[in-house]
Amino acid sequence: MQEKEQIIRTEYSELMQKSYIDYAMSVIIARALPDVRDGLKPVQRRTLYDMHELGIRYDRPYRKCARIVGDTMGKYHPHGDSSIYEALVVMAQDFKKGLPLVDGHGNFGSIEGDGAAAMRYTEARLQKITQEAYLADLDKDVVDFVPNFDETEKEPSVLPVKVPNLLINGAEGIAVGMATSIPPHNFSEVIDGVKAYMKNPDITTEEMVEHIKGPDFPTGGIVVNQSDLLHIYETGAGKIKIRGKVEIEQVKGGRQRLVITEIPYTMVGANIGKFLMDVYNLTETRKTNDIVDISNQSSKEGIRIVLDLKKGADVENLCNLLYKKTRLEDTFGVNMLAVAEGRPETMGLVPIIRHHVNFQYELATRKYNTLLAKELEKKEVQEGLIKACDVIDLIIEILRGSKNIRDAKDCLMNGNTGKIEFRYKGSEADARQLCFTERQATAILEMRLYKLIGLEIEALMKEHETTLSNIAKYEEILGSRTAMAKVIIKELNRFQKEYGRERRTAIENAAEAVYEEKKVEEMPVVLLMDRFGYVKTVDASTYERNKEAADAENKYVISCMNTDRLCIFTDKGQMHTVKILDLPHGKFRDKGTPLDNISNYNSNEEAMVCVSNLGGLLGRKLLFASSSGMLKQVRGEEFDVSKRTVAATKLNEGERLLLVQILEETEEESIVMQTEKNMFLRFLASDVPEKKKGAIGVRGMKIDEKDKLSAVYLLGAEEKTITVKEKEIALYRLRLANRDGKGVKK
Repeated sequence: MQEKEQIIRTEYSELMQKSYIDYAMSVIIARALPDVRDGLKPVQRRTLYDMHELGIRYDRPYRKCARIVGDTMGKYHPHGDSSIYEALVVMAQDFKKGLPLVDGHGNFGSIEGDGAAAMRYTEARLQKITQEAYLADLDKDVVDFVPNFDETEKEPSVLPVKVPNLLINGAEGIAVGMATSIPPHNFSEVIDGVKAYMKNPDITTEEMVEHIKGPDFPTGGIVVNQSDLLHIYETGAGKIKIRGKVEIEQVKGGRQRLVITEIPYTMVGANIGKFLMDVYNLTETRKTNDIVDISNQSSKEGIRIVLDLKKGADVENLCNLLYKKTRLEDTFGVNMLAVAEGRPETMGLVPIIRHHVNFQYELATRKYNTLLAKELEKKEVQEGLIKACDVIDLIIEILRGSKNIRDAKDCLMNGNTGKIEFRYKGSEADARQLCFTERQATAILEMRLYKLIGLEIEALMKEHETTLSNIAKYEEILGSRTAMAKVIIKELNRFQKEYGRERRTAIENAAEAVYEEKKVEEMPVVLLMDRFGYVKTVDASTYERNKEAADAENKYVISCMNTDRLCIFTDKGQMHTVKILDLPHGKFRDKGTPLDNISNYNSNEEAMVCVSNLGGLLGRKLLFASSSGMLKQVRGEEFDVSKRTVAATKLNEGERLLLVQILEETEEESIVMQTEKNMFLRFLASDVPEKKKGAIGVRGMKIDEKDKLSAVYLLGAEEKTITVKEKEIALYRLRLANRDGKGVKK
């Protein structure tokens, strides 16, 4: 019989809330955030464990990364192969990790942002430190193993990491509603911090900072806000300011060069290229004239970015400019968030080390309990073998008189002689006294005859003494926290001696970079723009010497001040502004720069209607005329705006701006409007009212539905003549009429 369908009614918002919380927690715990105990995200933990299981140890040959990624994805991490490979690559990059955990062979990317080669080309194996300090003792029941995603394999819930990896390598991850960003630290300093905590669990952050002085980035650099570190390490959040390391070299001719040998950690990757572009832009926009050339001479030996300076350059001021305007000084946001006891928590320096040390005691307790259990088993077996050697003749007689192993074993353990045939009468009485344990009886039955040789018996006695010594040692370690601490510290000292290195990042309290911008000396210049849109400025005296050629070769010739701004009005109704200082200034025969390279103006899409300097517009009025015949006057002050591009007027769809021109505001100043069918209307400019730039304006001429406006002319005192159908028409002789008329046919 078919079951009746059940419909569960529930509140939609509650269902969505529960589902989203489940999703968020899955991302937080199972993907994005590291565990405070081993400092690893799940993908990193699973990749390292898989390499360990595949036997890709530090002393064995490299294996293809594709094999590692595929095996990890198939057994432990059911997500995209790209995320696994990316995690593997990052763990092998010494410019991102303070302590690389993977030994990469092949192209694993570069500090300048080049990506790693495809996983089918690269190879990898574990580093020695990873094998010794991250994956050792997995066979000693030190951590819990949990089922994998399809319950066909077992994986460790956490790796038995013996060093505080969360601090040594740092961490970065974005979860749902939270993110972690922990800087890397110096290996030796972190070990010193752990030892200091173990000796004094009540240690304060201030005392801890004496051991762990601050972040130690693999790219070096200089931390310049040392005074803020105590607060950051106390709260687990804050901002670290990092600067690149700059050296000054002397060159021939009395010139100098700035050489950047270390970069901020945040500049790793594509930001090196962005830094070079930022420096280039500083020279192009004339923020500085001290830089002659920029070159990136970085190689496998290290970073070397060279800035050649002109003679007499102010080096200190230039360095401050680079700190202020480029990523040579940058901020590393710290948020020491990790999963502790199953939930995300922001922790300071001491709590992170406390969690690590507690984890070390837990690992050591489980390890030595396992070792003690094995030694006790060995002790039991050894004592049985030693006792058996003393009564070996009796045991041989029992074995010869037994019909099967079960009877022999029963006799050895319980003294049951009923099923045993003895050769000698006294032997049965002795056999009844036997009381070996089951483990001892099994070992006796499996013992080989050569073990009865004298030297072998001596070796057994020595082995028994060693076992008793180990048992005493393990019981002492497990019975005393102080003894366990000594063992842990001893191992940390070994790691520190073998893998410790000098600090790379300097830490200091540096003065904030203050850049004094040189005041621009105001001077008159002449702006020249040819018909191809190439623009430049020249000195007024240079223009006067070449006036005739300049006027003939250029579409626009505008006298202005070098502190002024250039205003470009387009037929789309936009106004683009460019600082005159941003334009190339030089000789008369210099080619100049395309206008669309230094402004938002696009010569492929828009046509220039008017080009003027902002200083020439202030205090004046502009006449605007659109293709639909709408006119208005606008005050020039409305275009004194800070934005580089603004709407200069309002246009309807399909409408174009035909004319923008400065009004002379004389009595005889008039406007002539011409249509495609050669209808002309002339009226006084004063008939056009003043409007805001956002207004459409008023109609200047009634145009027939089958006709269109083709041109608008502003006439002053000059006499203007145009040619229509090979006939010259003097516009100033047209009869004055009223605005919004039909005009006359010509």
